[in-house]
Amino acid sequence: MEGSTEIPLVGGVGDGGTVLVDLDVHGRPPLTHHHLIDDGLAQAEIYELEAADTGEGPPWRYRWRGPAPS
Repeated sequence: MEGSTEIPLVGGVGDGGTVLVDLDVHGRPPLTHHHLIDDGLAQAEIYELEAADTGEGPPWRYRWRGPAPS
């Protein structure tokens, strides 16, 4: 099962936004998302996948974990 889905971002500069990600052959999204800011990877923010038990929308969300190490 492959495809894509929109996953909400929680926290950081991307808070309230979503990101479109490709699903793997088992229907799962990547474990992390590097949210790029103006200066590319040097200023990226790291989001980590977590389960979202909201009953609506996708069963996952990406939670902000901090800036990418420089």
